Amino acid sequence: MNILIDADACPVKEIAVDIAKRENIPVVMICDTSHILKSDYAEVITVDKAADSVDIRLANLLKKGDIAITQDYGVAAMALSKGGFAINQNGLVYDDSNIDRLLFERHIGKKLRKSGRRSGSVPKRSVKDDENFRMNFENLIKKVKLSEKS
Repeated sequence: MNILIDADACPVKEIAVDIAKRENIPVVMICDTSHILKSDYAEVITVDKAADSVDIRLANLLKKGDIAITQDYGVAAMALSKGGFAINQNGLVYDDSNIDRLLFERHIGKKLRKSGRRSGSVPKRSVKDDENFRMNFENLIKKVKLSEKS
């Protein structure tokens, strides 16, 4: 198992790396050239600043049993299709029961934005969001470790 982080705007990089380090799980953080990341534990991969370059690299690196941390539903869908796992920055674990709905909602939101309508604002990040991420990420790691044993 590896943990791959869509790191461009990920607010939980440090939390994820701390947990992975404690669990002795390798981490790869992928960002584009508009970000500078350093880590004493994770491998950092920097890609060109082009549309979806981070997403494509993450999807190409991900293997069965890996965990992707991303807020992008498309990246999450690719992870699931490869036998991987995915979680967002607020602790939402993507799975077969929610990914189709999320992709559809993304499609509708994109259509609304194209027509000039706004679909709402994003609430400010809270301590509760970090706590939800930490708890659900730790539970997802346990689930993946159990699935590796079977």
